[in-house]
Amino acid sequence: MSQFDPGKVAVLMGGSSAEREVSLMSGQGVLQALRSVGVDAHAFDPAQRDLTDLRREGYARCFIALHGRHGEDGTVQGALELLGIPYTGSGVMASSIAIDKVMTKRLWHAEGLPTPAWRQVDSAAGAVQALRELGAPLIVKPAREGSTIGLTKVHAAAQCEAAYALAAGHDPLVLCEQFVAGEEVTVAVLGSGAGARALPVIRIEAPDGNYDYQNKYFSDATRYLVPCGLPDGEEARIQALVLAAYRSLGCRGWARADVMIDAASRAPSLLEINTSPGMTSHSLVPMAARAAGLDYPALCLEVLRQAALDTQGAAR
Repeated sequence: MSQFDPGKVAVLMGGSSAEREVSLMSGQGVLQALRSVGVDAHAFDPAQRDLTDLRREGYARCFIALHGRHGEDGTVQGALELLGIPYTGSGVMASSIAIDKVMTKRLWHAEGLPTPAWRQVDSAAGAVQALRELGAPLIVKPAREGSTIGLTKVHAAAQCEAAYALAAGHDPLVLCEQFVAGEEVTVAVLGSGAGARALPVIRIEAPDGNYDYQNKYFSDATRYLVPCGLPDGEEARIQALVLAAYRSLGCRGWARADVMIDAASRAPSLLEINTSPGMTSHSLVPMAARAAGLDYPALCLEVLRQAALDTQGAAR
C-alpha cells in the first residue's frame, strides 16, 4: 500500500434494498481488493448489525458498497454524518436527490441539461395519459429504484395497468419517461468539484436491446465496448455533459451516469445517475477505470481516499 493509511475500514454491503444481492457481490469485490493492498478492511452488513457498532469498534472510514434504498439514498450517509465517520461517495443531499429520478430530472431540466420528457403519475390512468402525451414506446419505472427493477417498456395503453402496478409495487412514486431509440452509453466520474474527471465512455449492446437486471449482472451476452467507437468529438461531448450533470447535483467521490444517444439526431439525453455504482465482475465503473489505466484495487483505493463528511470535506 502507498503512504495513504485509511485506518480501519468498514465495507458496507448487503443492506435491505431490492438490490441486496448485487450489493453483496460488489462489497465482496471491494473487500478483497482493499485487503489485497494492505487495507485493514472488514465486511459490515447494516441489515444485520447496528450502525453504532461502527464507532464502538473504531472504524475510521466506510466504503459504501450498498445500492438502492437505505444505502444510496442519503439515509446511511446521514447516519455516518452523525457518527462522524467519513464515507465514500456523495453526501446526504446529493445522494437523496440522485436516487429520486423525478427530482434528478427536475434539477437537470432547470439547469438546461437534456433528459427525456417525463410525467410523474400516481395511477394506471395517469400512465395511460402519459402514453398519450409522450407517445409509444414509453418507459414506466419506480422513481427510486435501480438496476431496472420494476421497469416496463410499454407499447400500448392495454399494458399500462400492469406496468404501473409493477412499478408502484416497488415505489409509490412512478415515473413515465419518453423512450429514446438509439445507443445506450454509460460514463463513470471520479473526484469532486473542479477536480472531477470523466472516465472513458462505455457503449452497451444488450441482447435485443434489453439491458435488464439479468443482462446487467448475470449474462455474458451483453457487450460492453470501450473504446466506445463513437464518432469523433461525440465521446468528449458526452463526458462533458455527464460532468455537468454530476456537478449540478453536488455529487462527490464517484458516480456513474447513463445516457441515451438518439439514433436520428445523435443528441444525448441523461437518464439517471448512480452515486454508489456496482463493483461486481460485470460492473461498468471498474471496466472504464481499467481502460483509463486504473486496475480494480487502485480504483477502490482512489474512491476510499476521497471518503469525506459533508461538514468537514475529505478525510486525511
